[in-house]
Amino acid sequence: MDLWREFHGPNAAYLLDLFLQYEQNPAALDKATQTFFQQNAAQIRQIMTGENGVVGTDTATSAALSAGVSVPTEKIMGAVNLAQAIREFGHLAARLDPLGTEPPGEPSLALDYHELTADDLRQLPASLIGGPAAADCTNALEAIEALRHTYSGAVGYDYDHLRDHEERRWLREMAESGRFAPPHTPLDGRALLTRLTQVETFEQFLQRVYPGKTRFSIEGLDMMLPMLDEMISDAATVGIRSVLIGMAHRGRLNVMAHLLERPYAQLLTMFKDPAQRDFYDKRNIMGWTGDVKYHAGGYHTLDFNADDVVDMTIALAPNPSHLEHVNPVVIGMARAAGTYVDDPGAPRFNHAVTLPILIHGDAAFPGQGIVAETLNMHQLPGYRVGGTIHIIANNQIGFTTDWQEGRSTIYASDLAKGFKIPIVHVNANDAEACMAVARLAIAYRQQFHKDFLIDLIGYRRYGHNEGDEPRFTQPLMYRRVDDLPTVRQQWADTLVKRGEIESGEAEKLTQSYLADLQALYESLEVEEVAEELEPQLELPPAGAARQAATAVPLADLNALNQSLLTFPDGFQLERKLRRGLGKRETAFADPDQPTIEWGTAEELALAAILAAGTAVRLTGEDVKRGTFSHRHAVFHDAETGAEYCPLQHLPQAKAAFEIRNSPLSENAVIGFEYGYNIQAPERLVIWEAQYGDFINTAQAIIDEFVVSGKAKWEQTPSLVLLLPHGYEGQGPDHSSGRPERFLQLAAKNSLRLAYPTTAAQYFHLLRRQTAVLVTDPLPLVVLTPKSLLRHPRAASTPRELAEGSWQPVIPDALALGRAEEIRRLVFCSGKVFVDLIEIQQRILTEKKELKVALTRVEQLYPFPDEEVQAALAAYPNLEEVVWLQEEPANMGAWEFVRPCLEQWIDGKPEAASGRVPLRYIGRPRRTSPAEGSTAWHRRNQQAITEFAFEFGD
Repeated sequence: MDLWREFHGPNAAYLLDLFLQYEQNPAALDKATQTFFQQNAAQIRQIMTGENGVVGTDTATSAALSAGVSVPTEKIMGAVNLAQAIREFGHLAARLDPLGTEPPGEPSLALDYHELTADDLRQLPASLIGGPAAADCTNALEAIEALRHTYSGAVGYDYDHLRDHEERRWLREMAESGRFAPPHTPLDGRALLTRLTQVETFEQFLQRVYPGKTRFSIEGLDMMLPMLDEMISDAATVGIRSVLIGMAHRGRLNVMAHLLERPYAQLLTMFKDPAQRDFYDKRNIMGWTGDVKYHAGGYHTLDFNADDVVDMTIALAPNPSHLEHVNPVVIGMARAAGTYVDDPGAPRFNHAVTLPILIHGDAAFPGQGIVAETLNMHQLPGYRVGGTIHIIANNQIGFTTDWQEGRSTIYASDLAKGFKIPIVHVNANDAEACMAVARLAIAYRQQFHKDFLIDLIGYRRYGHNEGDEPRFTQPLMYRRVDDLPTVRQQWADTLVKRGEIESGEAEKLTQSYLADLQALYESLEVEEVAEELEPQLELPPAGAARQAATAVPLADLNALNQSLLTFPDGFQLERKLRRGLGKRETAFADPDQPTIEWGTAEELALAAILAAGTAVRLTGEDVKRGTFSHRHAVFHDAETGAEYCPLQHLPQAKAAFEIRNSPLSENAVIGFEYGYNIQAPERLVIWEAQYGDFINTAQAIIDEFVVSGKAKWEQTPSLVLLLPHGYEGQGPDHSSGRPERFLQLAAKNSLRLAYPTTAAQYFHLLRRQTAVLVTDPLPLVVLTPKSLLRHPRAASTPRELAEGSWQPVIPDALALGRAEEIRRLVFCSGKVFVDLIEIQQRILTEKKELKVALTRVEQLYPFPDEEVQAALAAYPNLEEVVWLQEEPANMGAWEFVRPCLEQWIDGKPEAASGRVPLRYIGRPRRTSPAEGSTAWHRRNQQAITEFAFEFGD
């Protein structure tokens, strides 16, 4: 055995340290180690003492040893430790800043830290250092210098935090072998110069013709675009067919122009911003607002074989100024793009067909919590996408905030270390290094199907935007920026020195591109191009949702129910569950008995949806079981723990069913489901909160994507949000799903908001949403119950599922039969109706009269005007109309429904003389949603509900 080659680097140090222990006290080591040293002691002593013939392949070392030079053990171990330090901490001495800032350094990278000299290293063999870096070296000194070149040059490899040995070994092999850099992987210098010229001249032209207009130029990080080119090219060679990009503002226009090949004419027209009066009415009717140019997205298709078959699609997701919030959206899109759902059962995900790339800001990456939430999903079964390439577009500054004030870490990228993601820092002005890193990123992703992060360290030529003056706050930094040649200039100079282009050739290329842009600018027909920028979405057909057929024949429902109750032979259900499911066996025995509870209605709705061929993805916080044990979508064998999901074994199913417990995140998870939804709009995508008020922490995603994505970017989300809502006396938290916030955002049919009170209503609501996924897609927010989940008044009959439909308003069946007696009409929504109906029936029994009618508004938006008018018209002797709610007056639906009700009360039929007053009954305005005391809650709830019937006394 050649110990010198078998044990090198840190392994050699460990071996020698053990041998010293063996020499002093062999009994302190285990028997196997003792035996090993007994067999190899002579060879180890030769290494330690420098006897003749130790390493015949290293000429300098052999000569030194032949001359009787002894190499002390501490020198050997020092060399080994130095090599390890360079591999681990070499990035701290790398020249990463194009502006020339000195790297932070690390003491263990110095020779004297290990009590070494250059002569010491010359006496040691290169094989002691090991790895590809030492392969062509004659001694350890040369090998150490080769390591410094690799680890402390323009690239800083930062991956010793990885726990997987094979990943570390592979990354070290790729880095030290120079596998992705010339000459191993050639680089077309002229092509790179051409691309950099396009990037730079486009920005320079915009600065010249639109000085001061905000565009968030890429200048200072120009290499980001050639790196994206390289990644996409490499991705295509391994069969990836969909590339999805999410990015901050900086560089977006350049990416759209040169990666998505959006015509320059369109981009220049955006800067001119024509009024286009002829399109005002269309925009207003659709509720279309559009967005600023540096938020826009787009897509580009590639046909590699010129056979009219799309081989790759590149999509850039639009996103708002909440920059990092696009991260989970893109990952969700990638998950949907790689998921196959055409077959029944669980869906299948293929990581090999799609590649997500996220471009982050250096201040936002460590500063925004949604980044960590998104990174947390990268290895979770229902959310992983086979690896995301992250690029930090590192300007070394926030808006005006220096990095030392913006993060507590050395690097902007350090957050990723906690998720065991390899990191490579690279100087954005070293063109070859940037290209090599881009290749490495794709290769790692393909090898391990995991995330990879590139910290692209550059600067910005202008301030935060082109109207900002950065010299007010960073004068020294911008003195360097002003003196620094662009990366295009530096690369051109390199090519001239290498003799690959003629002197002056690069400048001619620049002038040619500028001339082309100027000619286009002068000939631009703005009004014609502006038409191309107008919204392309058509209005949905009128009444699509109202006309949706949602009923399912009784026989089909019964068959689905029986299929859902069928388990594999030998599957041991938990005793309580077995007893509960037994009741469902006879649920269809009498179709007119209220045997269908909320959970049963949901499962039957999903089963019918799958049977009709629509795939379903249901995720959320504890959705497999349901927060309130109202859902048992996944059963666990009481003896083995094995899982069984009936909806994935449904014989009637024609599409896949997926159910996932989500991580305890709302912002990123809802963003993920939004992205999944818009990428696969034909699938029913549902997310459920553990409690409705958890939606609070996803407000940015709700505001910026779910509700306004259609108005700004023509996206068509149909995401379903299930938010448990209802006042049960459990305190301020978990009482409210915050309907007032959704109603505030409701406009131009931007969403559907429902508060159903029966199992049948929920059944038809899900079925209706599925029926219009393609024809009339809108997000659906459902305020789901808690105490009503098993309440007898919320249960429905099988016939209501088989013959009924969604009812936006449910009239008072008792009151309609005594319409002449009714003096007060109470509109309410949700759980409070159950409290009210109990009082109404008690009064009717005791007094034999009925003056108050209770009408449930089950759909809060779009507001059901026709049904509300009909409810008002049904009672000719009304003296008062009331809106009653559990929520405080400044919450819930009151502020939204008041003008809607006033509109129709003012126009009430002539049967009523004069204007009927509209009153509010509920909790007063408050800052907190609910009382913190159960007793206090009950007292207030009783007062509210009883006051509804205190009329005319």
